[in-house]
Amino acid sequence: MSGVLVLTGAIVLTMSPDRPRAEAVAVDTDRGTILAVGTAEECRRAAESARPVRAGESAPAPVEERDLGGVVLAPGFIEPHSHPFLSGVATQPPAHWIAPYVGYPTWDDVAALFTRLQAQEPAGAPLLFNGLDRLLQEVGDLDRTVLDGFFPDRPVGILDNSGHEAYVTSAAIDLIGWPDRQAPPDPVGGSFGRGADGTSTGRASELPAVMTVLQPLMAATITHPLYSAAQWYATMARAGITSTSEMTYSTAYLKGYEALASVPDCPLRISLYHMSTEPDADKPLSTPIPDTMLRKQGIKLWADGSPWVGTAALSYPYLDTPRVRDAGIALGPAGESAMNYTRAQLDALLDRFAPEGWQMSFHVNGDCGLDVVLDAYERALREHGLAGSDHRWRVEHCGGARAEQFARVAALGVHPSLGPFQFIYWGDLLDGTLFAPEIGSQWMRFGDAVRSGACVSFHNDGSVSPPLPLLNLQAAITRRTPSGAVHGPEQAITLDQALAAHTIDAARTLHREQEIGSIEPGKLADFVELSADPYAVDPTRLTQDVQVLGTWRGGRRIDLDAFLAEIVAVDPSQHAHLGVPHQKCC
Repeated sequence: MSGVLVLTGAIVLTMSPDRPRAEAVAVDTDRGTILAVGTAEECRRAAESARPVRAGESAPAPVEERDLGGVVLAPGFIEPHSHPFLSGVATQPPAHWIAPYVGYPTWDDVAALFTRLQAQEPAGAPLLFNGLDRLLQEVGDLDRTVLDGFFPDRPVGILDNSGHEAYVTSAAIDLIGWPDRQAPPDPVGGSFGRGADGTSTGRASELPAVMTVLQPLMAATITHPLYSAAQWYATMARAGITSTSEMTYSTAYLKGYEALASVPDCPLRISLYHMSTEPDADKPLSTPIPDTMLRKQGIKLWADGSPWVGTAALSYPYLDTPRVRDAGIALGPAGESAMNYTRAQLDALLDRFAPEGWQMSFHVNGDCGLDVVLDAYERALREHGLAGSDHRWRVEHCGGARAEQFARVAALGVHPSLGPFQFIYWGDLLDGTLFAPEIGSQWMRFGDAVRSGACVSFHNDGSVSPPLPLLNLQAAITRRTPSGAVHGPEQAITLDQALAAHTIDAARTLHREQEIGSIEPGKLADFVELSADPYAVDPTRLTQDVQVLGTWRGGRRIDLDAFLAEIVAVDPSQHAHLGVPHQKCC
């Protein structure tokens, strides 16, 4: 229905300091914006005065009132760092998601799946897996010899959960077409595993090499990539997310994002961050899709790798423990040797993009990496007249950052987007198994980041972890992992601060706080319905006592079944190229 809608019978958490709570919201459903927030009577009066008269009609549009029956209405959650297309392609059927926290906690569980699929799938049909975690699942050395034991004649590819390594079978190497199974020369920024005789071990490290071995398998496996992406959209919406980003955007994906945004029940708004390696990364976005649904916001770069495979630029070593040794991680510290760019290369990239006004965003896990990035940012901001401006350049993840680094982040006007998932899923290992407790217990310093005065946001970095904002909130305010252990309680923050990191502060990081992130007049009517008030439950039971009931985008309650039906009806041949990622993961 179009016109004016008044939502009553709700607890409204506005995330606005002027009026943190209300009991009703009035929405202009034609424009998809909020008319009023307050008491039910205040919203009714605002709705009556705002009724539009449409062309060709003599009477104003009607006012509909809907009683939400005690639902808690909050701003739709914002995931400011994600990879929606690749997440869908890599995790949704026909791909197999084998991460430890989606049903495969051990290598035995993964091996049992391999055995079952080898027996039931057609002979020779390729298989694609994503989410293997050698640390959490306790996987020893993995190469094509091990995988060939499960799949002797089948092309199989496995993307490591970090996104920084991949493993393939001998049949997959034959599919790729390497003569005599000899890997080609290593690409810049990546490497191929080689045996003593020079043949491929079936292992690839860092993204240029990873994508080289996986692209042929993805092209052969993914039959309807647009629908795979739509399933991830739906996964995010079921978690309460209404806006997100694509942190590895390539122009090759534009038509796919346009197709998803074009259907009425699309649940997500997307902000695009173009990969710096793309030749057209400095070009503006040209699309018929409204800017509120799809916009290009910035440029994405990668400073270092992943702490889970030993490629983060850290100033401190790993502990010499069986878990670290079995995962094949060098004790280090790796320091700046783990950087993906030289400082000169960083400066050149920033000099290319900063004059065009793009927001810069750096993946960086290690403290050494963060030092280098902040040095490069400081020089570029000064050089291009941006020091002290509202640039909001970003740093992503920052799990291994030192406490004092956040003060510098804040002073430079840089926005840190933190990944609570690193603490949630690896926290027990980080504290005393991977690193000394004084380092591991402090991993993902929510408290230090917030206390610095920086604008902090939270993300899940799909598909590295499931999109679960409520779990992120619970971890940030309790510093408790799923095992029940508490690590670094001094890094806990308040529920107000945690909610802001997934709503209004995430909107600020995306330069969208005038549109989304809080429930205020004039903003887009994007909401999440919650089953209970997060402020009224035991923080340690937040995810048990509060559930997501649904989402709204632009004053329309999203029907995910309709959305998926709209996408599955699209001719997959129009988007076949999307099954071959042009992206780099984080």
